Amino acid sequence: MSNSLSGHRKLDWARPFMKVIHELKNEYMNEQPFKGVRLGMCIHLEAKTACLCEVLKELGAELAITSSNPLSTQPDVAEALREKGVNVFAERTLDEKVYWENMDQVLAIRPHILIDDGADLGIRLLERQSQNFNQLWGICEETTTGLQRYRSMEKEGLMKVPVIAVNDSRMKYLFDNRYGTGQSTWDGIIRTTNVSISGKTIVVAGYGWCGKGIAMRARAYGARVIITEIDPVKACEAVMDGFIAMKMDDAASLGDIFVTATGNKDVITRSHFLMMKDGAILANAGHFDIEVSVADLEAMCCEHRDMKPGIEAYKLKNGREVFLLAKGRLVNLVNGDGHPIEIMDLSFSIQLESALYLIKQKGKLSHGVQPVPENIDQKIAHLRLIADELSIDRLTEDQSKYLQSWKM
Repeated sequence: MSNSLSGHRKLDWARPFMKVIHELKNEYMNEQPFKGVRLGMCIHLEAKTACLCEVLKELGAELAITSSNPLSTQPDVAEALREKGVNVFAERTLDEKVYWENMDQVLAIRPHILIDDGADLGIRLLERQSQNFNQLWGICEETTTGLQRYRSMEKEGLMKVPVIAVNDSRMKYLFDNRYGTGQSTWDGIIRTTNVSISGKTIVVAGYGWCGKGIAMRARAYGARVIITEIDPVKACEAVMDGFIAMKMDDAASLGDIFVTATGNKDVITRSHFLMMKDGAILANAGHFDIEVSVADLEAMCCEHRDMKPGIEAYKLKNGREVFLLAKGRLVNLVNGDGHPIEIMDLSFSIQLESALYLIKQKGKLSHGVQPVPENIDQKIAHLRLIADELSIDRLTEDQSKYLQSWKM
């Protein structure tokens, strides 16, 4: 089978499950709202992303896309997308130089709007091509990590355009971060290791929406789950949800599988590795490969070997061996296919509507991070219910008046 044929078949499989975004395509097809608009995209390049690109192109957009992670590109999907006339600058590689060169190729089209995942594209534009910020209408950011970075830029007075916080949309974080990350993280771990989760002790670092999803799924598999946190409120929530909360220093000797989902660096480091059981498995579900300190692992191991695709063994000087998945990068994309199709249908529908919002509000929005309008959230939710052939109640006129009044 040719590389592109495999990619086309992946798109053919994903397309029917992405009902919301195709409903949006039908709604806007005659209008062609993206005609004359240049979109620069930096998103994990696999089948669901390719379906988003198809829709944006059919609605008139000029596209250039690269991947937001060096190892999350699926080459067959990238090739299929090229054959559909999309400018694709992405390959599966750990060569950092190639990664940033691909980013520059996307920025070379001088995009009006960036659809970003992790903020690499927007920050690259600021650092290397700040003169081209003038033609930028705005950015749509997909992730918690990306918004943290853009908000840091805003505090320093560097944010010169509006950034739509797609990640903070309820139809994104409640489903993508919780159910998407929860399912896809365990899919990546299980399909790579083929080990049982039931009966094991799982340590989940971080109890944000992603951590909640990972912990919830681990418990459903029959695991004992420990949560590590720095936020006392989230730690209390984890305990109320039935999990155990403790420091990583205390959890390190107890875990069979460790999953990080914090968005921060050095969550698991040298001292933790030395306390781990022989055969402990390490996986990261945060955006960058800095949560599990790979540098510490490499510095302290006396033997390193590849076990099978996606698994590396590090033998420590104390005689124990730990296993790192996906080179410490996003385990759900490097060792799997990412979030479920229906989940990304919701997230990418929010992206599409947010990009349209930037077009319609061009020049009217203040600079910096701002929320997705509530009406967009509501619209996508209703379309999802319709796609599932479900209906919900509506307030009567009397009920609406009651809720708006202080009187009984």
